[in-house]
Amino acid sequence: MDLMVWRTFVTVCRLGSLSAAAAELHHTQSAVSRQIAGLERQLGVPLMERHARGVRPTAAGKVFRHHALATLNEADRAVRAAREAGDEAAFNRPLTVGATPSLAAGVVPEAIRALLKETGSLRWSLLPGLSTPLHDRVVSGELDIAVVTDAPPGLPHDPRTERRFLGVDDMVVALPVDHPRAGGDPVRMRALADETWAEDNDGSAALLHQHAARAGVSARIELTAADLPGKLALVATGHAIALIPGVLTRGLRTDVTTVSLVDPPTRGVYTVVPRRDPHPCTAALLDHLATAFASVRPGHDGVTSGPGVAADRYGPKAR
Repeated sequence: MDLMVWRTFVTVCRLGSLSAAAAELHHTQSAVSRQIAGLERQLGVPLMERHARGVRPTAAGKVFRHHALATLNEADRAVRAAREAGDEAAFNRPLTVGATPSLAAGVVPEAIRALLKETGSLRWSLLPGLSTPLHDRVVSGELDIAVVTDAPPGLPHDPRTERRFLGVDDMVVALPVDHPRAGGDPVRMRALADETWAEDNDGSAALLHQHAARAGVSARIELTAADLPGKLALVATGHAIALIPGVLTRGLRTDVTTVSLVDPPTRGVYTVVPRRDPHPCTAALLDHLATAFASVRPGHDGVTSGPGVAADRYGPKAR
């Protein structure tokens, strides 16, 4: 099959429009339409269906797009690897890193800074996101490495990736600085049963509900934020309290503080890299990520700690 046609199909899926895809690819709309029709004839199944605002993939189209994207990224890597073989230019290959918002806020930039001290000039980019989509982008070749967690719904196992356990992150409760519990000893969830909570994603909300259920109470999540900064803004202004990753403790805004939980909910932190054609800087970056994560965990440099890190390289089971 012609990979150019595959690129056309993936572009149409991304843009949801034959005309928009034609403009981006510098083709005519009729040429794009013929390519899609020819691909459907080859496969023997319809890949696209029209709707009021354009086109979208059918169920078969969605499956084909997933594999086509991975194949195209692998083809691009093959071309790049062939051109760079035996050449130091391999280390000039851009490094694309994905990370969950809390890890992108401190751990990953710190590790990248240490890496740049070793490598000198290196083109790199950081793409925040949630764990499962980031994992999928490693599989598809869009990311060289992802720093993720096993918070609900957990991490998929894929033979095309290699996972490394960095450690356990204890969740803490973010409070406005004038909250009665601010600066106090670790508290039990039951003591917070009357509080209003804010959340920004389903994984953190699931951890909060699970922890509350174990304590025999319920957590009233009455406010929803679009992202982590929005959740912290709700806390800072006194509208709610929130469950946040412990790795954020040292980098919080000045009008927000934290209190530890007794037997806190935890999440394992991992790196995910492709097994094939890893970036030349991957090994060094993994070591720097481990060091950076250890330095920001609650319990480092005198901050109150929670449960220790399990010795198993795959980490503790999610609680």
